[in-house]
Amino acid sequence: MSGKKHRLDRFISAKTGTPKSKVRLMLAQKRIYVDGQLATDINQPIDQFSHVALDDKVLQKNSRTYIMMNKPIGVVSATKDEQHKTVMDLLVEKNINTADLHIVGRLDLNSSGLLLITNDGDWSRALMSPENKVAKVYEVTLEHPITDECIQAFADGMYFSYEDITTKPAQLEKLSECVAKVTLEEGRYHQIKRMFGRFRNPVLALHRVSIGEIELDADLAPGEYRALRKNEVNLK
Repeated sequence: MSGKKHRLDRFISAKTGTPKSKVRLMLAQKRIYVDGQLATDINQPIDQFSHVALDDKVLQKNSRTYIMMNKPIGVVSATKDEQHKTVMDLLVEKNINTADLHIVGRLDLNSSGLLLITNDGDWSRALMSPENKVAKVYEVTLEHPITDECIQAFADGMYFSYEDITTKPAQLEKLSECVAKVTLEEGRYHQIKRMFGRFRNPVLALHRVSIGEIELDADLAPGEYRALRKNEVNLK
């Protein structure tokens, strides 16, 4: 039911094997509760996080999960991989049930930093939707010094003929001769590496420090994680 809403009668019928016509009787008998309230409408929409009870039996009780991880280099942002350890493997090792979890904003094998993991599809879509223009910030270490020409090219957007796309303007702030802070609102495939590649300046390290207003906890060592705090969940 992730990310979807269903009618109450269809949910009860599927969970209990009861014909929908009899579910209406259960409702009339005041036997069904949704989120602690007596259900009165058979068409009431419910989602994966609705608490649903029939008499004294709980049919669904799912809680929202929001996890911040400091992804280490060499670990894949995936649920399964035949060659490399995944971020989900790191959670399983700590006895976290990952069955309904998905990754928000992936990082490639050789990149590190902030990774968000959740079972709330609406929340992750809001974070990643281009329409919401949620900024992602990265610290990038380069092989060669950063030029003013490169900074301007990031600000103007770059055209890539293979996909026939022009990147949105991105902010490139020079922190030192070979280290930059890059802020962008999109996340195309290897985008930052390809943009610096236009200037023949290989990326040596790519570390994400924030997504929107959610910042990587400085106390998290590579591979460590924690639950998002309530105020962080509401930050976008």
